[in-house]
Amino acid sequence: MTIEQIKAATGATEANAQLFAPSLNQACDQYEINTPTRQLCFLAQVGHESGGLFYTEELASGEAYEGRKDLGNTQPGDGVRFKGRGLIQITGRTNYVAVGKALGINLIIDPSLLGGKNVTRCTPGQLTYAALSAAWFWNGRKLNDLADKIDISKPIDEGPNLEQFKAITKKINGGYNGLDDRLHRYRTGLGLFATA
Repeated sequence: MTIEQIKAATGATEANAQLFAPSLNQACDQYEINTPTRQLCFLAQVGHESGGLFYTEELASGEAYEGRKDLGNTQPGDGVRFKGRGLIQITGRTNYVAVGKALGINLIIDPSLLGGKNVTRCTPGQLTYAALSAAWFWNGRKLNDLADKIDISKPIDEGPNLEQFKAITKKINGGYNGLDDRLHRYRTGLGLFATA
């Protein structure tokens, strides 16, 4: 993916698109996010989740996740320790263990490897793991399969295309928060992917 494609589909600044381009391309290669439709859907969703490739850690403290057994947060302090990080906001001890295993890193010892506040405060390693964790999440929820059902030559905001995009959003968000913004990012990037 080019800098221009990443910038358009995520809503990132030129600088942030450049910073994340190597990591996003590595992540997409590794997890077979390798067609124009898959890449456009992935970038639109990641763009929304990260505020245009800016945030790599959720702004809230994470206290709301304290004691959430459904996230594997069984020890005191787990909520804050394992709050959302990465470009898709991986949350909870269980998910940190799983993504750490997949990426070959120990996120229980150092959860901040997935991201440090925002792009301006990330190390190169954090940029890489923020992107890889998002692609890992995407792959684990079989979102390539949903993206493959989208016809890039037709409008995204109606009919079967909208239903598939909403299904992707729900698997990421648990609902449809920010759907209009996610669709806007898709439409903004469309011209650079439809001809790819």
